[in-house]
Amino acid sequence: MNAALKRRQARLKRQVRVRRKLRGTPEMPRLCVFRSAKHIYAQIIEDVTGKTLVSASTVNSDVVEGLENTGNVEAAKAVGKAIAQKALGMDIKNVVFDRNGFLYHGRVKTLAEAAREAGLSF
Repeated sequence: MNAALKRRQARLKRQVRVRRKLRGTPEMPRLCVFRSAKHIYAQIIEDVTGKTLVSASTVNSDVVEGLENTGNVEAAKAVGKAIAQKALGMDIKNVVFDRNGFLYHGRVKTLAEAAREAGLSF
């Protein structure tokens, strides 16, 4: 088994373990983060109905403006600000942060800090 497959399986194992305990409610939805090599995605999900309330990513043209690379820390910061602004526009202030099995480091950490700075609390 190669190293990339082991890393992916370890992330999925962490994801399943955390998701057993972590649920988004209507009062406090879940902010879920996914990152790939080229992009970073964030969405706020209400798990009772399974509905995505707000989403932002580096695939969106409004977030990408002014960025030369979509897979770095600056892009994660832009996505964090965008998701927080959209959430506050829908009157969502408190969320549960779901790092989706990724380590709280680098782009995931930057996205979380940017969302906090923009007004979300978790």
